[in-house]
Amino acid sequence: MHIAIIVTSDRASQGLYEDRGGPAIADWLKTVVTSPYTLSTIIVPDGIEPVSAALIEACDVSGAGLVLTTGGTGPASRDLTVEATRAVIDKEMPGFGEVMRQASLRDVPTAILSRQTAGIRNSALIVNLPGKPAAIATCLNAVFPAIPYCLDLLGAGFIETNTAILANFRPKQG
Repeated sequence: MHIAIIVTSDRASQGLYEDRGGPAIADWLKTVVTSPYTLSTIIVPDGIEPVSAALIEACDVSGAGLVLTTGGTGPASRDLTVEATRAVIDKEMPGFGEVMRQASLRDVPTAILSRQTAGIRNSALIVNLPGKPAAIATCLNAVFPAIPYCLDLLGAGFIETNTAILANFRPKQG
């Protein structure tokens, strides 16, 4: 299973800011995912074109079954990760954004400003996460229980989690 992390940030892509979102995702995965996976991370500037190109590269060329983006989901004019995601997906999965916002609202009232979503490109699942490490963990804890089964349905690869930390859900067969 290949997992790609795409960090969207003008400042981090220019080396003006040390990204903390990408490492937060990688650390969360290392703690929770128990099945083998490879991980790649790329930092791109904000904007529809660079983010769309990175998503296409991750899904179509690198063969990622799961792509986790961080950053670019707010209301600012340069926050265009959601638009870039919608430009390249075949199906939107709006429930992911709904659940992430709902979980985040327990911590901060500004969670309603977040526009993250998820979608499917070919057989890959793309999930837009916020940029702050604490919010990333909140959102992954909220939606990841459904991700392994979604990946099964897409034929994207197999993921298992440490059930003592986070149980994933797969319907019983038969």
